[in-house]
Amino acid sequence: MSSTASSDDAGLTPAFEIGQATMYNDDCMSWLADQPANTYHGVVTDPPYGLVEYSPREQKKMRAKKGGVWRIPPSFDGSPRSPVPRFTTLSQADLQQLQRFFKEWGELLLPTLVPGAHVMVASNPLVSYLVSDAIADAGFERRGEIVRLVMTMRGGDRPKNAHDEFPDVSVMPRSQWEPWLLFRKPVQGRVQDNLREWKTGGLRRISEDQPFGDVIMSSPTRPAEKVLAPHPSLKPQALLRQLVRAILPLGEGTLLDPFAGSGSTLAAAEAVGYKSVGVEMDPEYYKLAEESIPLLKDIK
Repeated sequence: MSSTASSDDAGLTPAFEIGQATMYNDDCMSWLADQPANTYHGVVTDPPYGLVEYSPREQKKMRAKKGGVWRIPPSFDGSPRSPVPRFTTLSQADLQQLQRFFKEWGELLLPTLVPGAHVMVASNPLVSYLVSDAIADAGFERRGEIVRLVMTMRGGDRPKNAHDEFPDVSVMPRSQWEPWLLFRKPVQGRVQDNLREWKTGGLRRISEDQPFGDVIMSSPTRPAEKVLAPHPSLKPQALLRQLVRAILPLGEGTLLDPFAGSGSTLAAAEAVGYKSVGVEMDPEYYKLAEESIPLLKDIK
């Protein structure tokens, strides 16, 4: 692994660099507030869906396998399953705080992006409407939703402690998709003008004959990737590389992930050949990212 410690000109927290990827161990809110305007050309990020699950208190419980907001599923075929956050436990106050957080985040993010920059935000069907409204209220244009078709372990359960009494009932449908909310900072002039000036405004086509689509067939993250980057919300490289490639329409500029976790988005950017910057507040995940980025970028 080749990495070097560095710090940026504004005197922010030291970072490590791997290839074209730079990672900071910082709170993205204060970090974004210090960033110069018109710096980043696109965002692909998987934030904490309900915020509560990545609080120090709930992370401590999850790491100790004691649950809390995290449901610790049983093993399957001898393989342990990743913890799953239970958003049905969120209170009304939690939901209001989530909406306030993403509005503030969007307001801090907006000036750091060049005009026409797209933002892809992973979410969950139970809370995505709140996140979407908040980011739109911050000044972004909503540009649709990317549907990741994937069978997860969320939902489909019978009533707790009443399985035998109600064998034909599921409390919630088994989740078979994941929404990635899509936004854009308003362009300057026409899209073609913005592309010439800022290299942004659209999404990169898959090929000359095939545009980037809003439905992506996906599989759960493979065990081989989870071994390299044991993060509870790890997304597969096969998915991330498609999203990352699309975010820079001309293949030029810098990708930002403000909730970088174990660095999987930055690894995907490395695999695609893009320059990227990540920010992660949790010191354990930040350390994990330094180890996992060079490994994930080479996985086939």
